[in-house]
Amino acid sequence: MTSKVPFYISVALLIIVGITLSMFRHENYGVPWTPGETRQIWDIEAKIEFVGLGKPVKVSLAVPHTQTGYTLINESSSSPGYGVAYVNTESGRRAEWSVRHAEGPQNIYYKAQFLVDPQAKVAQIPPTGAIEKPAFDAPVESAAIALIERARQRSADDVTFTRELIKLLNDAEGQNASLLLNKMSKVEIVDKILAYAQIPAKLVGVIELEDGRRRQSIQAMNQVWDGKQWILFNPQTADQAISPNILIWDESNVSLLDVVGGQNSQVFFSMIAQEVSPQQATNDKVQADGLLNLSIHSLPLEEQAMFKTIMLIPIGALIVVFLRVIIGLKTSGTFMPVLIAVAFVQTQLVTGIVGFLLIVGTGLIIRSYLSRLNLLLVARISAVIITVIMIISVFTVVAFKIGLTEGLSITFFPMIILSWTIERMSILWEEEGPKEVVLQGGGSLLTAVLVYLAMTNPYIQHLTFNFIGLQLIVLACILLLGTYTGYRLTELRRFKPLIED
Repeated sequence: MTSKVPFYISVALLIIVGITLSMFRHENYGVPWTPGETRQIWDIEAKIEFVGLGKPVKVSLAVPHTQTGYTLINESSSSPGYGVAYVNTESGRRAEWSVRHAEGPQNIYYKAQFLVDPQAKVAQIPPTGAIEKPAFDAPVESAAIALIERARQRSADDVTFTRELIKLLNDAEGQNASLLLNKMSKVEIVDKILAYAQIPAKLVGVIELEDGRRRQSIQAMNQVWDGKQWILFNPQTADQAISPNILIWDESNVSLLDVVGGQNSQVFFSMIAQEVSPQQATNDKVQADGLLNLSIHSLPLEEQAMFKTIMLIPIGALIVVFLRVIIGLKTSGTFMPVLIAVAFVQTQLVTGIVGFLLIVGTGLIIRSYLSRLNLLLVARISAVIITVIMIISVFTVVAFKIGLTEGLSITFFPMIILSWTIERMSILWEEEGPKEVVLQGGGSLLTAVLVYLAMTNPYIQHLTFNFIGLQLIVLACILLLGTYTGYRLTELRRFKPLIED
């Protein structure tokens, strides 16, 4: 008989190493055990994409600086082969990259770290120079003057004037506003009307900070000078409550990105939030080094946001192992519920459950017809895959047409896994009967819901992403559960008659 001592020693080592790594991360980098305990830092990455034309290239990107509520604590660039410099121009700070020769697709990364700092104060730069009055066509000018007169009657200063002007533009029944909106966007209208009314204002580019967001584009908003500071306005909504997670990225009022020597240029933003200690934040200890450089925190932010979901999968696997080994719950497939739970995270729970039942139910009906054709396994599975794709397409279009926008997220379901699930349940129906299909299907759905609840728990999300050692502890627990050879809880009902006797 093989000794299990080496096995238990290995499990103990996994637990010890996992706890040690987690303690090291907590003590040396100040990461809290629970979310929301300490200061928050935003890692924001701008990814510049363009196609080089085989000649010298110069790229200029407007970059942010410390502003009210946010302190810039670090910035860096990843651009192999390019020279980089941070310059202060008349229009604001810019990062400039240059290379003698660039051809084909090019990627440049700029990363900035901002500390959420309510005490951050920045010297406000007042507007200078005369305001240039824009020229309008006669009908447009008449509509603009009418809006100015109406907004001026309802306002007391430049800030309230801007607020009333935005309300008028968002009035669906306003004819003057409709005329202007046919010519320009709301942001441009507000900017031009304010200039026409000789009110100091400018356009700024902002990004909305959302943890795990990828490939976000910059949004344009308006700023108005109230005599002491610049006030931000979002003309897209009559509600002037600006989200606290708005970061002003581009104050140049000129251009966000300039590329000389390239074409098809574009820039996208990815961001992720980290919880750190106040001392670590103020002392600028966020820079990854040593062991941290070997972790997912050294990856680009777009990949980090992806790993934030991937690191939750071991928790789902642990739940599945516990339910199958200890509880004795039956599922259709071993880890299919985990993948379904990942889809639920994207679709939301209710929408995901309804979509899952509709797809599997419809697929079983179609699969029952295919079984009569006596097709080979490969052909039958391929037909089921195509059928699942068609079902998802039909359900998505129907949901959109009737106004259920939540149905659009049904495309996140793993089509191959659903196809195998339908095939597996169909065979099970033929061999074991509908009762077994309901048991395994219901068990799979219950497991997926439990895994979803664990994956969306903020504490679990925080621990799995910030403490890589937790994965070793989860692995050790799964190994220990794998050695269990006792009765499952659902099997104890078989012995109920013996207890009664």
